[in-house]
Amino acid sequence: MDVREAVTTRRSVRAFLDRAVDRAVLERVLEAAQRAPSGGNVQPWNAVVLAGAPLARMQAAIAEAVAARAERSTEYDIYPKALDGAYEERRVDVGEKMYEALAIARDDKRGRFAQFAHNFQAFGAPVVLLVHTPRTMGPPQWSDIGMWLQTVMLLLRAEGLDSCPQESWAMYTRQIRASVAIPEDHIFFCGLAIGHRDPAAPVNLFAVPRAPLAEVVRFEGF
Repeated sequence: MDVREAVTTRRSVRAFLDRAVDRAVLERVLEAAQRAPSGGNVQPWNAVVLAGAPLARMQAAIAEAVAARAERSTEYDIYPKALDGAYEERRVDVGEKMYEALAIARDDKRGRFAQFAHNFQAFGAPVVLLVHTPRTMGPPQWSDIGMWLQTVMLLLRAEGLDSCPQESWAMYTRQIRASVAIPEDHIFFCGLAIGHRDPAAPVNLFAVPRAPLAEVVRFEGF
């Protein structure tokens, strides 16, 4: 698979097959991803890769918190409080397209809550990568982490695997920290669900629109 194919076939997969992922493949991906760029070669990304019993324990703790409507413990704003205009329209639009693909009506609160809770089962993925970084890191280093995550996701595609980056995990940082050793002087950022996509699941088939190039890029001097 070349880079263009990896980019164009990558999507946030929300239904995975019950199929294990070989640790050797993950190590190969993560070793190669160390070539991702970072300002000053700081390499601010840190991660824990969970599978099996450790993953099940964390998922159970979060499932209990979700069912009890426990207070969320996000350590940063997942979206800006003032998100509006085209940015907010895109966020709402993709959510509605997802619910439409799942045949969950707007007024089906129970169905929508069940889908929300499914986030914290990693949509059935057998592996979750948890990302954290020192609290001293600023926006440029968070940008570096994003480049590393994209590199990981594209390398996973090259291995025939899929993923779903999930900032939603940050809503339950307290439960994650109780289950997984993350340094207190690090901020928890996100999870990355990893596995084999279910090619027949409607939630993996709906079109996810992208803004036209002219809307986001301006050329000068050409």
